[in-house]
Amino acid sequence: MLDAAVKALSQMISPPMRSILWRSIGLALVLITVLAIGLQRLLGWFATSGEVWLEGLLGPGWHSSLEVLSWIVSIAAGLGVVFGGIFLMPAITSLVASLFVDDVADIVEREHYPAERPGVALPFSQAILEGVKTALLTILVYLATLPLVLFAGAGFLIFFIAAAWLLGREYFELAAMRFRPPAEAKAMRRDNAATIFTAGLFIAAFVSIPIVNLATPIFGMAFMVHMHKRLSGSRPELIEPARQMR
Repeated sequence: MLDAAVKALSQMISPPMRSILWRSIGLALVLITVLAIGLQRLLGWFATSGEVWLEGLLGPGWHSSLEVLSWIVSIAAGLGVVFGGIFLMPAITSLVASLFVDDVADIVEREHYPAERPGVALPFSQAILEGVKTALLTILVYLATLPLVLFAGAGFLIFFIAAAWLLGREYFELAAMRFRPPAEAKAMRRDNAATIFTAGLFIAAFVSIPIVNLATPIFGMAFMVHMHKRLSGSRPELIEPARQMR
């Protein structure tokens, strides 16, 4: 696993990968700025008008609870662009990865596995759907752990573990679906859940590093291409016919 991570890191800055790297970084910057500002405005609205609206909907008995929630949200709104950018990065990288999955995988397979049959590009709609699902799940986890982050460090740990599971799941399935039907790729992920979660910890650690995390789609996808190859073992159908006859 460590060898796969090192190979992914070293290939990120290779000439064939640089164009994808700069495009993914540019797109990630645009998306993180838009979403962080949008989150800040949403939280700002709740801290002012939203509390009154919810109290009218739920009744005066909720006044004290809503006051506490409004206080939490007002702090979150003030830090929205900073913390929002940090915590939403896993969601952003999931979306970006779905756009560049095949470009990255093609380069990794061509360089490290030239004698094996290359994977088949995922349909664009399927790749985007996987990215959107993971992004939405990540945002839900962010919102659920936000109060814990504000009051206790446990929230950071919970978010880190959740990000490892979500990112490991998405990147592995994207890599596996280039060779397998979606149902088989998901079954393989479940059968190797502990290994893939551990690999996801590498990606979660990478996405936790400011600035560097903009390259997460490249690292995560390259890393999981290697992991899929290792977990696949010796599969004759992945080897070119000419090689099988030797």
